[in-house]
Amino acid sequence: MAKLLSLLLLLFIIIITAEGTKSSYGVYEESNSVKLFVFGDSYADTGNYLSSASYQPPYGNTFPGKPSGRFSDGRIITDYVASFLKIESPAPYSLRNSSDLKYGINFAYGGTGVFDTLIDGPNMTTQIDTFEELIQQNLYTKTDLESSIALVSAAGNDYLKFLLENGNNTKDVGGLTTSMINQLSLNLRRIQSLGISKIAMELMAPMGCLPIVTELSSYEKCNDTVNMVAINHNQLLLQAVEQLKMEMGESIFFTLDLYNAFLSTIESMQKNHDGMNPLQPCCVEGIFCKSDVCDKPELTFFWDGLHPSQNGWYAVYQLVESSLPQLFEEKNR
Repeated sequence: MAKLLSLLLLLFIIIITAEGTKSSYGVYEESNSVKLFVFGDSYADTGNYLSSASYQPPYGNTFPGKPSGRFSDGRIITDYVASFLKIESPAPYSLRNSSDLKYGINFAYGGTGVFDTLIDGPNMTTQIDTFEELIQQNLYTKTDLESSIALVSAAGNDYLKFLLENGNNTKDVGGLTTSMINQLSLNLRRIQSLGISKIAMELMAPMGCLPIVTELSSYEKCNDTVNMVAINHNQLLLQAVEQLKMEMGESIFFTLDLYNAFLSTIESMQKNHDGMNPLQPCCVEGIFCKSDVCDKPELTFFWDGLHPSQNGWYAVYQLVESSLPQLFEEKNR
């Protein structure tokens, strides 16, 4: 009898643990046919950059309790978008041989960009090349793709490379912006041509508010000059997306306004949390977290010098969620 009770207790613990893991992301529907394909950089990467800091402590401290390849202490925007779709986050491409691919694939790779950047990783064009190769291998059917969504996050690292190579001088950045918008437009067209019917493009976050920039002002204020780079980029990107809508269909392309979501969250936190500075990262010893972590990451906006904390991402998601179009909802009916 004692042995039977022990087995029942163990089974109960297993069930509770499994349900806890699911509820940590949201409510899933096992019959949901939606798949999410993700392209871009560390703002969307959930585990592709295997040799990066994201696989070292203290990354992942909040969720899942250990490093998981996310450049944060926990969940990022990809996880929340997947949760909205009522699916699990798609498996990182680097872990494809040991993962279930039924929810899609995440090709985003930390540090990469629209073009080649300062790290040796696949830029967005290469990520789409890999996606096309998998389609040619019949990993996904035409029906799979037609009921799927693509999430795209790219451009920040291209600008970081430019600023580092030009001594933070933004004078001649316009040429890079034009080239990137043209390439992004081609990339979005190509993703659609491969069979994805709905594509969400993230607008650039306010680079001038990143801790690696605000550190120069002792985390007192965002840098308006650097933010103008993102503003100009987003204006041209919005024009490009509108052009794509006119040519290919209103319901295919849309944008997620990270720029204003970041700013609104930062401003709100500055007003409502005495003694907390949202421009200061939880880890202040360098660009990435190593060991010295703040006491309450759940109250921060930035985790390290470049990336939001789980708390920051959730606040941003809450703001962009209201602008998610009905096409997401239609896919869950």
